Amino acid sequence: MISKKTRFLAHASIIAALYVVLTYLATLLGLSSNAVQIRFSEALTVLAAYTPAAIPGLFIGCFLSNIFAGGVVWDILFGSLATLLGALGTYALKKHKYLAPLPPIIANTLIVPFVLRYAYGAPGRIGYFMLTVGAGEVISCGILGILLITAVNKLENRINW
Repeated sequence: MISKKTRFLAHASIIAALYVVLTYLATLLGLSSNAVQIRFSEALTVLAAYTPAAIPGLFIGCFLSNIFAGGVVWDILFGSLATLLGALGTYALKKHKYLAPLPPIIANTLIVPFVLRYAYGAPGRIGYFMLTVGAGEVISCGILGILLITAVNKLENRINW
């Protein structure tokens, strides 16, 4: 029998690895940075509505992804913090799974624009970046996240969280 700690660690590790791989794929396609960011990996934030192991998994996955992408220290720190806050908010909404995408959309829309403007010196206004980052998050967390929720709901009785 697998202990709860081992299962938690395994789930967190798998989610972190998936986050890194999906972010790398988005990077290869030119979608994971700049003003409009469509990180397929952000769809995984909805998994925090199913297992608390997703919280550290998402944070570590985002942290590693930002390091591997060559992000500046403020991006590594605050981008990962945005994902962590989004995951915590999603976990708080675990009884309302279809609302799960909202916390990561909000957290990233409020935090990442400041990273783009002040850490990277991207030309533009914070409000503009909020619109573009928010749009990317709606695609990543909203649309892809809801698709993931639908798939997980169909398989939930087969998954041993």
